Amino acid sequence: MLDTNVLLHNPQSIFKFEEHEVVIPLTVIEELDKFKKNNDETGRNSRQVIRSLDKLRSFGHLFEGVRWNEQGGTIRVARVEPMAGERSLELDKNDNLILSVAAGLKARGLRTIFITKDINARVKCDALGIACEDFEADRVDADWLHSGYCSMQVPTDVIDSLYAERQLPRAALSGMTARTPDGGDVAVDDLVPNQFVILVDAADPSHTGLARVLGNTGHLIPVTGPRKPVYGVMARNIQQTMALDLLLDDDVKLVTLIGPAGTGKTLMAIASGMQKVLKEERLDKLLVARPIMPLGRDIGYLPGDKDEKLAMWMQPIFDNVSYLLSTRSGGTQGDADSKSAEQRMDQLMATGKLVMEPLTYIRGRSIPHQFMIVDEAQNLSPHEVKTIVSRVGDGTKIVLCGDIGQIDNPYLDAASNGLAHAIERMKGQTIAGHVTLSKTERSELASLAAEVL
Repeated sequence: MLDTNVLLHNPQSIFKFEEHEVVIPLTVIEELDKFKKNNDETGRNSRQVIRSLDKLRSFGHLFEGVRWNEQGGTIRVARVEPMAGERSLELDKNDNLILSVAAGLKARGLRTIFITKDINARVKCDALGIACEDFEADRVDADWLHSGYCSMQVPTDVIDSLYAERQLPRAALSGMTARTPDGGDVAVDDLVPNQFVILVDAADPSHTGLARVLGNTGHLIPVTGPRKPVYGVMARNIQQTMALDLLLDDDVKLVTLIGPAGTGKTLMAIASGMQKVLKEERLDKLLVARPIMPLGRDIGYLPGDKDEKLAMWMQPIFDNVSYLLSTRSGGTQGDADSKSAEQRMDQLMATGKLVMEPLTYIRGRSIPHQFMIVDEAQNLSPHEVKTIVSRVGDGTKIVLCGDIGQIDNPYLDAASNGLAHAIERMKGQTIAGHVTLSKTERSELASLAAEVL
């Protein structure tokens, strides 16, 4: 039996239980009716579920159950028939009406599992003795999430060969085992494209090298990091070196970066975008977006035009861009003039080189030849991330940044959010790369706070 929040999270969820009977209480249909007029993702998902159910009516009566596949899977809308004698639930609440349907199914001797993303509903189910689970179809194992890099002890000549030949055959590492940051072992044959390998000299631990698996070529290439600042930004640790390597590689079209506050995700992404758009002029514009709806308020309630409404939501982006445009960052050497950083930022936005937009209206767009950054992507569902990435046009590079430990969306967690989903599903693709950042570099105080608070 499916709860309303599961259908709003993934409108295809009714078709994910192929050999089972899927039951949707009539109360859930009524709740979908309340959401269908919304102009956000919940409204679109609600309308899609209702259309799918309407299409199933042509195959039979929904109250009797409609078979939709060869495996015997059926979908049925259940009338609300409160369980006789059930006094532990106040049936004037929709959530309890839905739970009473599950209790009634169980009382009839049916093996019933209630699928919901509402934690409180799962606690109630446990109290009522009803089997209950989260929607697992798009969850990943957050504890073993792909980190993007591993380390390996190698002979001295392997590191020397990497930099002398500017490449290293994977065969040169045959029989060796790499270690991931979470303590897992990875065989050389299991290294995926764009995964970084930290090579440590077995005889001299201070002698190290950094390599990246180059696509499906069977070779690793050395990573030295940019020798000059990227719009005033230099890597301060090895993970940031990896991140800049992916961000500046035109062949890697999707980059995902996760890490706690202060690790430099957004700053490096914006600096790389400005480098590609303003200095190298390889792309037409830098597009920066943040999710608005998951934070609970549409920008339409704020006064002013679109840019004024976006100002408060985009202030973290403004802070980073302003820093990069200031003489303090070193990013404006040679072109610094009497204009302030804010004036230069306004000029970039007026010329269309820098665009800041909410994700609310991205559906249906095509975005070619741009450097696109989606900040706070952990607040997006897997379906929303798919919608965004599928907007990418020819030549565009997209960067997804976020911290899966800080999620504002009430129905997402570290394992079910769209950012973690994208990292795990895109792992191994030759045009996608990922790095997990761990060390705070914002300031000495920020680093200390992250450690002791």
